[in-house]
Amino acid sequence: MIIPVILSGGGGTRLWPLSRSTFPKQFISLVNDTSTFQETIMRLPKKTENPLIICNEQHRFIVAEQLRQIESKNQGIILEPVAKNTAPAIALAAMKLLTENKDPLLLILSADHIIKNKEKFQNTIMIAQKIAEKDKLVAIGIKPKRAETGFGYIEVDNTNNNEYYSINSFTEKPNQQNANKYFRSGNYYWNSGIFMFKASVYLRELKKFEPKIYSACKRSTNALLIDSDFIRINDNEFINCPEKSIDYAVMEKTDDAVVVPFDSSWRDIGSWESLWDIKTKDSNNNVTNGDVILDKVSNSYIYSSSRLVSIIGLSDIIVVDTQDALLVSNKNNSQDIKNIVSQLKNNKRSEVDTSRKVYRPWGYFDSIDFGKGFQVKRIFVNPNSKLSLQKHQKRAEHWVVVKGVALVTRGTKSFKLNEGQSTFISKGEIHRLENCEKISLEIIEIQTGDYLGEDDIIRLEDDYQRN
Repeated sequence: MIIPVILSGGGGTRLWPLSRSTFPKQFISLVNDTSTFQETIMRLPKKTENPLIICNEQHRFIVAEQLRQIESKNQGIILEPVAKNTAPAIALAAMKLLTENKDPLLLILSADHIIKNKEKFQNTIMIAQKIAEKDKLVAIGIKPKRAETGFGYIEVDNTNNNEYYSINSFTEKPNQQNANKYFRSGNYYWNSGIFMFKASVYLRELKKFEPKIYSACKRSTNALLIDSDFIRINDNEFINCPEKSIDYAVMEKTDDAVVVPFDSSWRDIGSWESLWDIKTKDSNNNVTNGDVILDKVSNSYIYSSSRLVSIIGLSDIIVVDTQDALLVSNKNNSQDIKNIVSQLKNNKRSEVDTSRKVYRPWGYFDSIDFGKGFQVKRIFVNPNSKLSLQKHQKRAEHWVVVKGVALVTRGTKSFKLNEGQSTFISKGEIHRLENCEKISLEIIEIQTGDYLGEDDIIRLEDDYQRN
């Protein structure tokens, strides 16, 4: 029995400003119409069981919605209160899935990978299964195509030509000189972050080498709370868990770790340059998205979310224009975007966390204008979804229906609004917005008041158990 475990807790800071902490890269349609999270699930071998998802608490409704969109059943969604890297996350999954009667093989997958040859990937997983069933901890190693500084490496002993190799060492992202040496040697593989092993074998080795991680995760899972598909652990125990990757916690210490090579197209979308590398390019080697006009531009990635972007006479650049932030970078420096993100965090700028478009379990809203004492939003409510029954202490709201039919609760009355109709919600008045139709509901909301923050919401009833 193979149970896929999808690790989906990353923040995606190197794809800022498109990727934000509240809606990171794995949930964005970067390459085609589906997100890399959805692609990860859709390429699973047919012989695997339904996946178990691990994500950050604040992404739970995004995960649930994206699973619904592709009609994917699952073993549940484990919610991490804080990110503690991969070793603790995998331990939570192993402890949840290991029972007295079942010791499944866990297929550990990251949610931000691009793999084009689905059949070859699935064949590689079947090879890994045979080896993992013999109590080995299997890492999938990617045969390098170039001297890459953006990936970690695994050094193997390839003196014997087998389906797998023993591991000598793990190495973090190297400098260019070492990357060249690794590539020439022929005994280094890119560390894909894809693993397979029995739940019991992983926990045995984790307990041996990292007993503090094992104990913290054990205490965190002693009394799981199940809320629909969401699996809640003991937050207080997990917060105290040491932070460490599976590579350093287990794989480089155990005598039972091996590498199964995967020689095909694989990409970890970790930067704008890596995204440029895999996308289809024009005759000048440019990748464009949105309303873009170029003249004498080459080898560049240009993204526009909503308006015309025009560029003249430049090459090897990254331009990403979102509704509230603009990034311009040399393509070779795209890994350094994390430095900008650090500055944003230090300055407590909201752009590091949220964009104009903010996702909620019922849909999303887009803040299209604001000024002293007012804010204007476009609100999109999914079919058969509703906002909480709520009130505000510091603002009033005026709703105008643009598309669809709104079922409005205002005070003690409920009524429908069709396209072009409107209503006014007074400060302190109980209200709710609901979409009972089969198409999305779109309204314009005009807020007025002295304070317009999102924390001015008093929820009286909520389908999503939010405070």
